[in-house]
Amino acid sequence: MKIAFYAPLKPLDSPVPSGDRQMGRLIVRALEAAGHEVIQPSRLRLWLKEGSVEAQKEKERAARDEARALVARFANEGAPELWLTYHLYHKAPDWLGTSVADALDIPYVAMEASRAVKRREGPWSYGFAAADTMIACADTVIACHRQDAAGLCAIVPPERLTILPPFIDAAPFADVENEPRSDGPVRLVTVAMMRSGDKMASYRVLAEALAEIRDLDWRLRLVGDGEMREEVLAILPLERVDWFGQLAPGQIASAYAGADLFVWPAVHEAYGLVFLEAQASGLPVVGGATGGVPDIVRTGETGWLAPVGDGIALAETLRQALARPDQLAVMGTRARAHVLENHDIGSASVRLDAIVSRTRASFRGRNERSCKQHQPS
Repeated sequence: MKIAFYAPLKPLDSPVPSGDRQMGRLIVRALEAAGHEVIQPSRLRLWLKEGSVEAQKEKERAARDEARALVARFANEGAPELWLTYHLYHKAPDWLGTSVADALDIPYVAMEASRAVKRREGPWSYGFAAADTMIACADTVIACHRQDAAGLCAIVPPERLTILPPFIDAAPFADVENEPRSDGPVRLVTVAMMRSGDKMASYRVLAEALAEIRDLDWRLRLVGDGEMREEVLAILPLERVDWFGQLAPGQIASAYAGADLFVWPAVHEAYGLVFLEAQASGLPVVGGATGGVPDIVRTGETGWLAPVGDGIALAETLRQALARPDQLAVMGTRARAHVLENHDIGSASVRLDAIVSRTRASFRGRNERSCKQHQPS
């Protein structure tokens, strides 16, 4: 099947690393592994950092202009048989994909769609209403975890809503042999970009937690860099931190392999691909119970979760984990098996293929779910 893939939040060739970019690339790989031809017809970014009705209307006009151009292009080049948009929500409504799907009369799939009802009013109201319309008119909506699916149930009937858990290519992590644990400090590891907003909030929670367990024997391997580097390093106990900066993708697996336990507070994380990477690397994890994190970490089996944003609670969870260093490797073995069985690209490719194939096979036309009624005013 010829599938048009579109990411309104950030194009896949963006130079800025992020979990969103990584997941988008993995989705394309999973579709191609299932034998589909995937095209990426547009790099138009519809995401806005700040809420503004006028700014979103401007984005909408640009998207509809590009949609008309794409429809004309597809008339000459051959149209896709299905449109899949990744990460549709109030900050990045997909006026482009829905317009093209309506014009070409092809199925429209929204993957990792989500809705925050608190944005129904205020500066994001226009984007929220637009995203709700697009999600409601999608032929299939794919949520990545139970919390998102619960929020979508209000506007998507169960026969059009499914969950596909987040996934990674586990092999590069699972194939690296772990460095045996020594009698020295427990080796913690954190892998995260140093950015403002939620990432910085997580670093503050991490710093608070580490300060609370100064009496324990540990060292932290820190992988990451960014514009908040100075602020991050200023709040961490550098005498017990080995900072590696930003590593190339091929080097990150070795950073995990040299540790005993992964830790990340995960403030406002959708699910955190780093939790999958760490577990695939044979590490148990300690994190914040937010979003889809509880769906990918089995508490007490592959790791431990604390209330999100609570540094004291995270410290207590770390204290419990560090009290049983001999059990970390055992839990790490279970963690690796968990990811290989439930969150690897191989099995995800099969499930995603089934979803898009079923969507295409059951498609009866876009008329009844057309999004054309949502026009700029």
